Parts: sequence; C-alpha cells; structure tokens
Amino acid sequence: MRESMARGRDSLPIDFRAEPERSPRIQSDRGRSQRAVGIPRPQRWDRPFDPEMTERDVDLVMDTPVFQKMDPKEFPRNLPLQGILLNDARIRHYEHGEVIVQAGDFGGSFFQVMAGRVRSLRVEAGGRAPRKGARTKRSVFSAIGQLWRNSPVPERRNIEDYPVLAGPWAMAEEEGPRERLEDVGAILASQQTDLLTEDDMFGETEALTRQPYNRTYFAEGRAVVLELRWQGLRDIRRCNKGFRARIDSLYQSRDLRMHLQESPLFRHLDDEVLDHIARNTLFETHGEFEWAHGFKRLASESPQEVVKAEPVIAEYGDYLDGLILIRSGFGRITEQEAGGLRTAGFLTRNETFGLPEIIDHWRRDAPLNHRFGLHAVGYVDLLRVPTVLVERFVLPGLPEEALAAATRDDPTRHLSAFADRREATVDPTLIDFLVNTRTMNGTAVMAINTDRCTACDDCVRACAAAHDNNPRFLRHGPEHENIMIANACLHCVDAVCLIGCPTGAIHRDPGSGNVLIDDTTCIGCATCANSCPYNNIRMVEIRDDDGSPIVDQTGGNPIVKATKCDLCIDQLGGPACQRACPHDALVRLDLRDRDSLWRWASQ
Repeated sequence: MRESMARGRDSLPIDFRAEPERSPRIQSDRGRSQRAVGIPRPQRWDRPFDPEMTERDVDLVMDTPVFQKMDPKEFPRNLPLQGILLNDARIRHYEHGEVIVQAGDFGGSFFQVMAGRVRSLRVEAGGRAPRKGARTKRSVFSAIGQLWRNSPVPERRNIEDYPVLAGPWAMAEEEGPRERLEDVGAILASQQTDLLTEDDMFGETEALTRQPYNRTYFAEGRAVVLELRWQGLRDIRRCNKGFRARIDSLYQSRDLRMHLQESPLFRHLDDEVLDHIARNTLFETHGEFEWAHGFKRLASESPQEVVKAEPVIAEYGDYLDGLILIRSGFGRITEQEAGGLRTAGFLTRNETFGLPEIIDHWRRDAPLNHRFGLHAVGYVDLLRVPTVLVERFVLPGLPEEALAAATRDDPTRHLSAFADRREATVDPTLIDFLVNTRTMNGTAVMAINTDRCTACDDCVRACAAAHDNNPRFLRHGPEHENIMIANACLHCVDAVCLIGCPTGAIHRDPGSGNVLIDDTTCIGCATCANSCPYNNIRMVEIRDDDGSPIVDQTGGNPIVKATKCDLCIDQLGGPACQRACPHDALVRLDLRDRDSLWRWASQ
C-alpha cells in the first residue's frame, strides 16, 4: 500500500532492489558503440520526506480539523492527498524548550500544531545564534586528495547512491541534536512571544516566498507538530480551495504586522500604535509569482519595452496616499526624461518608496505627489502605510539624522535611510543594466571585469577541479561596458527555480541559504532549468565509472540530472573560480550590498 501511494502513478511498480542492467551495445551520439547501464527512471517520492511516516500517521493528520474538511476526490489520481501526506509530511515530537525552527534558517516548510503549545519569538536583526549542523567543509587533505580522485569520465555518478536502487529507507537523513532554549520561563517573562495551540499554523509566508524564517518557534511543554515541505504545501494549496484561502489569508494578515515590526522605520513604536497602523495598512501584490517565463519572453525587447511591460505600482505625479514598504521582490524606480522613462534605482526587501515626499509635506507642507515612478520587476509584495499615520506616529519619533538622510538631495535617496547601509554614488547606466537583466536578484553574482580578464580560463579549470572535472559555469553572459555577468548560478534572493521542483531536489542550504541541487533526488524533469530566468541550470546525461551512459531501463532514454554552480559550498576558502583568478578580474558579489558593487566597479 505504501509503495502504491509513494509512487502516485499508474505505471508498473518499480523494484527498488533491482540490480542495474547492462544493455546490449547502443550507438552513442558520436556514432561509437557503447554499453549502457539501465536503471529505473527516478520518480517523485522515491525519497520521502520521512521514511518512518506511516499510513497510521496519515490517518492521524487526516483527523485534524484542517484536513477533515478536505475532500480527497479533489486531488488527481496521480497526486492523492494521502500520498502527499505520506511522502511530503512528517510528524515531529518536541520537548519543552526545543527549537522547531530558528529565525534566519532557510527551511521551506510549513507547520501545523497538532497538540501542545508552541511559542513564536521575534529575534532582532543580528541576534540570531549560529545554526548548528551547518554543512561542513572538506579538510585540507581531502581537498588536495580530490585533485587525484577526479574522474576522467564526464558527469560520472555512482548509481548505487540513487534511491531507485538503494531504497528509500537507506536514504533517510539523520536528524542532528536539537537546539534547546535553556530558560524558557525567563524568555516568556522578558520578551514578547505569541502563543500557538492546536490547529494553528506557521511558516506559510517563508515557504511561499522562499525567504528565511523571521521568527524562532519553540515548544512550551511537550508539543506535536506536523511539518509539510514546500512541495506538499504547494500541491495541497493548488488542489483545495479552502486550504488555499486560509493560507493566503494568514500570509496577508499575520505577515503584515510582523513585517512592520521587522522594518527599522517602525521599531520605535509600541504595540498599540503598531496594531493600529497594521489594521489600516494595505497589503498589495504586483506582478506574476512565477515571473521567469514572462521575463524570458521579453528578453529580445528593448529596455523601454521591458519597462512598459512591468506592472505600475506608482506613477510620477500621482497623489501619494501612502508610504510603500517592499516586503519581497524588487521594484524599479523610474524617472521621466525626454523620450521615455529612465531607471533611477531599484528597491528590495525593507526599502521604502515615497518617504522623502512625506517628510517634506510633514515639515514644509510641500505637495504630496510622487516625484518618481515605481514598477514591479517580476513579482512584488508590498505594504502601503497611509500617509496620515506615517506623519502622526512614525516621523515624530525618528532621530533627526535619519530624517535628514532620507530627504537630502541625492540620487539614491529612494533607498531606505533605515537600512543600516551607507549610500554611495550610483552609475545610472549600470543600474539600468542590472534591473533590465534582473541580475540584481543575485546574492552571489559572478562579475568579471573584462578589462582585466585575459581569458586564461584558470577560473573554469578551478571550477572543474572542484566538481569532479565538470565545470559548473560558462564564462560568457550579458555585458555592460567592462562588466560581464557570467552564466553562473546567482543564488537568487527570489529563487524561482525552487517553485516547481516536484521532489525538492533543488533547495536552499539551511545554514547558508545557497541554492543547491541534491543529485540523488533529482528526477531530471528540467523544471528548474526551464524556470531559471538566466539559463544557469543545465541538464546533463550521466555515466557510470566506466564511462557507460546510464539510461532508463524501460525505454533506453538517457537519465539526465540538473547541474549548476554550488558556490563550492564544501570547499575550503569559498568559490574556486574567484580564488583562481590571477588578475583579480572575477568576483562573486551579493547585489543586495550595492556599495560593494559600486566600489568594485569603480576600481
């Protein structure tokens, strides 16, 4: 029964213990005769979220109020509700003080309290403890030894590692020691927490937006919690209207207040005022949640046409009815000039739009109109705080230096003066390039100074040496003057490649947030590669140690896997490409830190 639900399909059952089959010789694409190795084609749920989840556990979940309301007939035959719960969910038991998720972690899961009490604790920026159990680096000896162990066979894989041969039970991850808050009583007495009890949910915002958790959740007493990974949340939300409405309502209402609390602009306000502002603030969504395909369609259009196609959030000259606070995504600031619109800057999480105009109106009764326009770049969630409330509650409590920084005559004054970041001189053409290519989405952009680069390819060879002789980037890409953004994974803030993956093979590393691919659970569907706006994920045909192609034992078609830059996450010293460049021409940049980009670009 478990296997039938685990497969969720009507095809013939797979023998998990089957030995790989050596097929008769086949013709390779180069016309040479080769012997292929046949294995069952990887499928979703070959590796369940928790191999110890049982059908009895599924029945327990189905008895909770949330799932009792669902009609299993609403789910397609190849994606049954019970199958989703069996393979994409797990039930966790926590003792008093044990941490369920920690603020800052990238988890991608949604939670429902099944029994007991859970507390959520807001953690101030910088107050997050280092996460235990983060990925370990190779030792020096292991890194040196790797140079001799690299295979001459391209894209070699050990097929014994794949769940279709090893079996799902052997692939179970072992959970490390849980973190525990030592003095829960003191925390409850001294810090503001929110109580969640049976049937309450949390984590929906982070799972939907692919962002780190903004709160720490821990058990008060013993608690039982259902954890549903992103793929299951996505499918249940898609198939059940009631569940979708509840999740979306939580996402909009609860997150609104939490995000106001997170913004430095509102931190000096007490709870009563903050609640009043939250009740009167609008939550807005602009653009497409899965924006990559629309972006690719616009790739051949002129920059002016790209700007015209973007949803307008605010127009130049419009009455300014509220302060705009970006919650997730990116906004393009536009300025009127002869012949059309010019990009004056871009905004991302926690940055504001309209603040200088409101301050000028509050102080000098200046006209309350937008001096710039704002467009949605891809997908944007934002809060619109009524101007009258900003003037009445927010501005009077801000320090004078912050008000002065927000209103001084500077091209970057749209950037938040409350983001703890020094503003810098901006090259408008570079901004235009970054926004039009949407590479400002990257946290590890590979930027190459083409004036310094001699095309020696040391970066490519270093990358190959770190990845079993398989380079994970292409040394070409869009260029602006002497800056090239190479075709290497950007490890995006808004990683749309994660959205459609049916198995969760492409995921964020919980500790670093880097976007990684688990080769053993990748089923080669290419959803991530097709979703990547920058074409930085490649599908490769794999081979065994002898160089024999690995194929589907049923149809003989090649087994393919998604590959990309992993930022050398297990290598000492960080990305090998950057360390290998003899001319300091290549650097990995987090474009959220725009000062670093300006400094590097001006060198």
